[in-house]
Amino acid sequence: MMSSTQEEQAPPPPPAASQPPLYGSAGTILEAAFVDPAYDWPPPDGVGKNAIELQASVNLIDDDDSVKTTESQKKRMTIPPKPVVGADEKGGKKERWWNCCSSAGGDAVIVDLADYENAKRAALQARKEHYAAKKARAKQHRMKSRYNRVPEGILIYRLDTATQMVSLMSEPHSKTETDKLVREMVVAAARPSPDKTRRGMILTGVDGTTMTLVACEQRTAIAWLEAIDLMLANRLRMGDKIEKSQNTGWHKKNLSGRELDQIEGQYLNLASYSNKLIRANKKNKKAAAASGIYYNIEMPQDPADEFEEEALESIAKRRAVIKDSWDFYRMICSLLRDRRKYNEVFRKLQLDPVYPYLHSMTGLSDPGDAGYENTDKEVIQKDLDRYLSMTRTQVAEDLCKQAEIAMPSLVEICKALAGSLGMEEVGIGPVKEVQAALKKAEKKYDGDLLKITDFCRALLVVKDLPTLLALLELARDSFGPLIRRVKLSSLKSDHKPLPGGYRHCIINVELKEHICEIQVHLWPMWLVCGVDGFRHYRHCVEYNTDSFENAYDALEGLDRKTMAELIVMAEEAVAETPLDSLEWFQEKFILDYFAEVGLFMKHGLYVWAEITLRHLVRLRTESPDIGPDHHETILLYKYLEEVLRLTGKDKEANEIKKRIKDNDKRLKKEKDAAEKSMWDMVMAAPTEALDMILDPNKKEREEEEKLRKEVKASKKQWRMIRKERFGFLDANSGGMSVATGSVDEKKVDEDGPKALAL
Repeated sequence: MMSSTQEEQAPPPPPAASQPPLYGSAGTILEAAFVDPAYDWPPPDGVGKNAIELQASVNLIDDDDSVKTTESQKKRMTIPPKPVVGADEKGGKKERWWNCCSSAGGDAVIVDLADYENAKRAALQARKEHYAAKKARAKQHRMKSRYNRVPEGILIYRLDTATQMVSLMSEPHSKTETDKLVREMVVAAARPSPDKTRRGMILTGVDGTTMTLVACEQRTAIAWLEAIDLMLANRLRMGDKIEKSQNTGWHKKNLSGRELDQIEGQYLNLASYSNKLIRANKKNKKAAAASGIYYNIEMPQDPADEFEEEALESIAKRRAVIKDSWDFYRMICSLLRDRRKYNEVFRKLQLDPVYPYLHSMTGLSDPGDAGYENTDKEVIQKDLDRYLSMTRTQVAEDLCKQAEIAMPSLVEICKALAGSLGMEEVGIGPVKEVQAALKKAEKKYDGDLLKITDFCRALLVVKDLPTLLALLELARDSFGPLIRRVKLSSLKSDHKPLPGGYRHCIINVELKEHICEIQVHLWPMWLVCGVDGFRHYRHCVEYNTDSFENAYDALEGLDRKTMAELIVMAEEAVAETPLDSLEWFQEKFILDYFAEVGLFMKHGLYVWAEITLRHLVRLRTESPDIGPDHHETILLYKYLEEVLRLTGKDKEANEIKKRIKDNDKRLKKEKDAAEKSMWDMVMAAPTEALDMILDPNKKEREEEEKLRKEVKASKKQWRMIRKERFGFLDANSGGMSVATGSVDEKKVDEDGPKALAL
């Protein structure tokens, strides 16, 4: 006998889950919008801009509008009423259950129950079959009507990786060249096309026919090409159709079909998830632009299968990991780019006529190339007796208090220097925090807090090298006895820069019995990163970026799957600005595309790397601040030469190589011209020229003599500039006067600035 709950009619099955499916195990279906070759893309304003609404509107279609349930079908699905045991025909009182079988009609009741059960099972089965057929027919109806409103000039294609089939899903348009239109193709090979928009693919069928598809979005072409590469390498699906000559891409990895299935699923899950985030971001920005064209990835699955929340969470976690990796790699590209800028600024500084004179100066307590971990630092804070009974934290707190006491005196010094020389930028403080001091002492000075000399600090940004020389002279003459260190080594060409390429001058002064620090920056150097220069320096130290020259070396050791996923993140980063819309002033996106070039090169997508590099070269050439001979443009040419050789375009690669060599010659001429101008000044005196001619040891002493002459000519240049721009150094007999609370110094150097051996 059945319980009362079982007697109720079974409810209709619930609608399919709305969460995204998992892909890979049974092949994947990708659908996306491509450009009809007979039309231009992007379309004119107002044409095709509503294409992003296509997917949302299709999802609103009701199955009942396309598949009706007939009366006969309803009758077959209806469960008959259950017969009641022991009731008379008039609905009288039921008999006791133990009397049901003793009556003459007991056998008939049992037969009725059996018929009822059979009828119920048949009705439930009919209902199940009806709902399944209804869903299948509704899906067919949607597929027929889904693309009825595709904008003019767009074709929707479907890729089924289970069957290797590419199919046209939408109808052709009025201008479509139907005789050239490929409606179906079983794909045998695929490669990027040389389309300048970087959205094209060339597909080859098993019958040898070719088809070029240009997607409406960059990420469509990238995801499709990766999916096809995985598909063609999968022996579980392709079987004997895999050609032995294929030795590139995923086929080269020689992975099993199950492994490739798993990789395909994970990759396309990430691509789909990324695409949804891009579309959601555009929706939030109310940007229904052409870049939001319809794009879909799905896998045929059993409707009874439910999508687990854990799977979606797993995809999100994987994306977070890949996003962090992309951010790190992009940061490395940024750090090395800024290092190149610093190196270029320093190259130009060395062409300044006064640079040889600055180079000849000797600093005070300058450690030179002692490296980042300078544990033998000479200038340290005073080791007071009370520190013996203090903890390290208490010592740091005491040094911070001393710095606060010394800060007003440091402010007065900086005000005086800035007032006399006219600084580009002036910054004071703040006093270093206790925890920051403890961390720096542990990392740099083996825990010795007394070696930290920048608790009280300031920065001055001078216009150029002559202003720096004037500042050094003014500091020496005004508060020389207070100076404890002048560090010039990073500004010398025979010394290493700071990690990351930065170069500056440091002056340590003792104020109120506390060592303070004045950082003197050169304006051209300062312009590269501004106040973020220290962050650049800190990151370069942390990640040891000076250990490699090429930013793309950061990708070494990554597997092919991770590389493909990083390309997905790169496309997510540039989704707002397609390559063909990129402008010369969009530095953020230019850096993104530069980083993506490295991924393309490591992933074997040389055609897209070449297209991107050519576009970046053009933008750099058009930039009014950069131009064709800039070091950034030359670097792009070097990568372009490498890519061209990888693609067999040796002739053009040789032309670019010649351009690079011509640029090297140009830089050498600049250096020679700068040296010649100084030598002309030296050779103006005939006696000096005669001395050089009569020197019997000229060859042996050539380099030493050349350096001496350069320094002498540079010093002469400095004296001319000093007289013209900094006459007050002589006019004011004492220079500036700085009251520091302990010493008031006034000095004059009649012969001009000398080497700073104070």
